[in-house]
Amino acid sequence: MRTGANGEDMINGRTHASDSWWHGSLSGPVAFVCAACSLVFVFAAAGTPIPLYNTYRAEDGITNADLAIISVAYFVSAATSLLVLGRLSNHVGRRPMALAAVASAALSSLVLIGTHGVLPLLVARVLQGLACGIASSGLGSYVIESAPERPRWLPAAITGSAPMLGIPIGALTCGALVEYGPAPRVLIHALMATVLVVCAVLMFMSPETRIPRRGAVASLRPRLQVPAGCGRLVFATGAAFVATWSLGGFYQAFAPPLAAEHLGTANALAAATIFASVMVLNPVGAPIAGRLAATTSLRGGMALFMVALLGIVLSLHAGAIVPFIAASLIVGLAQGWASTGAIRALLARAQAGGRAGLLSTLYLIGYSGAAIPGMIARELTGTMNLFEIAVAYAALGFFASVVAIVAVPATSRAARNS
Repeated sequence: MRTGANGEDMINGRTHASDSWWHGSLSGPVAFVCAACSLVFVFAAAGTPIPLYNTYRAEDGITNADLAIISVAYFVSAATSLLVLGRLSNHVGRRPMALAAVASAALSSLVLIGTHGVLPLLVARVLQGLACGIASSGLGSYVIESAPERPRWLPAAITGSAPMLGIPIGALTCGALVEYGPAPRVLIHALMATVLVVCAVLMFMSPETRIPRRGAVASLRPRLQVPAGCGRLVFATGAAFVATWSLGGFYQAFAPPLAAEHLGTANALAAATIFASVMVLNPVGAPIAGRLAATTSLRGGMALFMVALLGIVLSLHAGAIVPFIAASLIVGLAQGWASTGAIRALLARAQAGGRAGLLSTLYLIGYSGAAIPGMIARELTGTMNLFEIAVAYAALGFFASVVAIVAVPATSRAARNS
């Protein structure tokens, strides 16, 4: 053990709280698993309302334009919390921010129980955005700092893939319960709230990985954080995030009506499967990225993403649900491949105190890349049909992918060191 800056104890290069701070009753490996599960389930809560969108449209009179603005509210809430609260865990500790994220997600599930109308759905989505934003930085940093030394790509895989794994889990579970379980508007949210309460208890019992220090108020001042010498790689990664997250935002807002109007099914589980398909294979790309340099992973993943975009547009035009889902699955694989490699390289260059800020910056780019096109799409729902909007999203994804491929540095010290 050695003592680092700010009085923190360093064990094997990781930052741990000093003996005077909260150690918790769970061991490090168990705490890591609990934190990883909590991170996934915060995002799972954000996926639960989506299969119910057709129900809300049919029973509560919610329109496609309403769904678009509700999705935008979720993304804006997440982006705002990342921008303002992203570095707060450096000063108050990782655990308090992890608990805040889980509590906000649990509260959103309680709000969704028996929801009728636009306002409560909007409030719940704002709470979910807040939870996901806090979790992306504070809880994500906890995962990184409590992770085992091997495999080296595991922390980047979890932090990069948690949204793309958790949201489909929530959506698929909800879709199945809507179609085949009792009380479709209540049961899924009651179950999710219960799971999140358990996660909160486990995180409370987990050891703190970063000692609190002064400067909490100053950390609320919005600031982007980029590791020294990694500006170009961050720019390329950001372009990749815009490409992939914007498409995810389209699926989040429009997957249920898209399934009903263009793919010929109003089944809630089928709609959830369509939505989940664009994310569910994200973790599969992580081991691929773990064996390649960041530049190779980013370029290869985004090239595959562009091919998948073409398949999505063609299959949607033909109304072919199986090719559409297949192309969507490839999107998730490509995203995991590209993002894990890039995040791994960036984390290798980030100091312990810069991890939360770096994750906040990357996720802020991603959420903004989903929110801004969502705002535009909301305005276009009155003049363009869903297929035309899908083509516009595909064009944005193609352009951002080209930018990412061109912008990534040919040789990156971050890639070599990762």
